[in-house]
Amino acid sequence: MPQGKPAGVPCVQLDAGYRCKLFGRPERPAFCASLKPGAEMCGSSRGEAMAFLAALEAATTP
Repeated sequence: MPQGKPAGVPCVQLDAGYRCKLFGRPERPAFCASLKPGAEMCGSSRGEAMAFLAALEAATTP
């Protein structure tokens, strides 16, 4: 997404299960590769991780 990813819009590189199609590939954008998720971001379940990401999206919505 050369112009950036707007809040609330899934990345174009996510598949139907919201998994990155470029993970581990050399063409993966440097920004994505630099993201180092930790316990705060991931929580203890997929639901907690998705809630954290939703909060980030809401916080960056113009």
